[in-house]
Amino acid sequence: MRAAFVAVQNDKQVALLVPTTLLAQQHFESFKDRFADWPIVVDVISRFKSTGEQNETLKKVKAGKVDVLIGTHKLLHGDIDYSNLGMLIIDEEHRFGVRQKEKLKALRANVDILTLTATPIPRTLNMALSGIRDLSLIVTPPARRLSVKTFVRQEQDSLIIEAVSRELQRGGQVFYLHNEVKSIENTAEHLRNIIPQARICVAHGQMAESDLEKVMADFYHKRYNILVCTTIIETGIDIPSANTIIIHRADKFGLAQLHQLRGRVGRSHHQAYAYMLLPNDGKLSADANKRIEAIQSATTLGAGFTLASHDLEIRGAGELLGDEQSGHMQKIGFSLYTEMLEQAVAAIKSGRRPDLDMDLDKSIDVNLRIPALIPENYLPDVHVRLIMYKRISASIYDSDLQELQVEMIDRFGLLPKPLKLLFRLTQLKLKAEKYGIKKIDANVKSGRIEFMAQTAIDPMSLVQMIQNDPQTYKLGGA
Repeated sequence: MRAAFVAVQNDKQVALLVPTTLLAQQHFESFKDRFADWPIVVDVISRFKSTGEQNETLKKVKAGKVDVLIGTHKLLHGDIDYSNLGMLIIDEEHRFGVRQKEKLKALRANVDILTLTATPIPRTLNMALSGIRDLSLIVTPPARRLSVKTFVRQEQDSLIIEAVSRELQRGGQVFYLHNEVKSIENTAEHLRNIIPQARICVAHGQMAESDLEKVMADFYHKRYNILVCTTIIETGIDIPSANTIIIHRADKFGLAQLHQLRGRVGRSHHQAYAYMLLPNDGKLSADANKRIEAIQSATTLGAGFTLASHDLEIRGAGELLGDEQSGHMQKIGFSLYTEMLEQAVAAIKSGRRPDLDMDLDKSIDVNLRIPALIPENYLPDVHVRLIMYKRISASIYDSDLQELQVEMIDRFGLLPKPLKLLFRLTQLKLKAEKYGIKKIDANVKSGRIEFMAQTAIDPMSLVQMIQNDPQTYKLGGA
């Protein structure tokens, strides 16, 4: 809202793209309420409006009489003519495809784009971690907000009755998520039979607009206390009194979906509960098991970024220049891929053309025949030891290595000699990389230094050094 406000104050229009009609209506009401005391015109395009009303809104947009336009996929249509679009905000970005987002970018060349999501898709997260996109994390939860307690259980009527009854006794409401429209009415009827005291309603995307709007309004105003629904509630629905969600066949959902669905509860200061129900036969795919384990372990507030990182590992990073938003690299490992990508991005930002052949051969080989390592008796845990090796090798500045040394002394005690040598060896590699050195091979009697094809060292200075002291230095093969 603050970004939209700044854009409007600078005489620009703002378009807010959301994935569902319900979320568009909710944002519309929030924006109108927040900007009620300002001369800012907010309007919405959704299927809750008639065709005539939508056309009237589009005329106002073209004439520059609408400052903030909120809508679903209708905003992607080329027939919308903005007067002076300056900012595009994409909420729940993970719900849109690559082509949809690229189509929006093509509307105007000079439009600032802000994407919002609790769980970025692998492609977007990869672009952010690679420096192609700027990344900002909001990790501070609202005051008095509690994390949602998550339970993974096999489906049983007794469990459902207990969870629902506990919530209804404290005056709360329940989401029961059943993502099959053809059998959703049967599920609602089954719940009416086992929980006769509950007032149950049904909501799904195939309902008529007026019916869906009425059901959601009735549930919001507590005329019903159980909403049996599909994933139409996944994005942004904010009902503070609903603090229990039961997800039928949780193994069929993606990691981001599970996190988003769990986020529909716990939107007040009350303790919220999420029940992930699995089939009784217990047969899950390997990826489904990984997703369930990840969602069960990441229960802290602001865990969306952690889950997105798990999703990136499970599904792969996708294509930067293609349409695939997930998928694994086939020819090279992920670490080498990200390293090459970072180097290419840095080259483009500095105005150079990336030389991928050179980047593949950029690793520096240093062999000084000294014991440079993390001793096992200093750090017995193999997993932690590997993490520290990776952090040391990933350091790109001397200051990073110094901070790492301070951290290791604080966590594990004074550094043993082999570890000190490892840090000094890494510092030497950093200096060698700066000068374009490819290999350093040395022992107590002699040493050899090999340079890359492109180096920061002036060859004439090397020739002059050899001429001044031919007993100490010489050219290889000479």
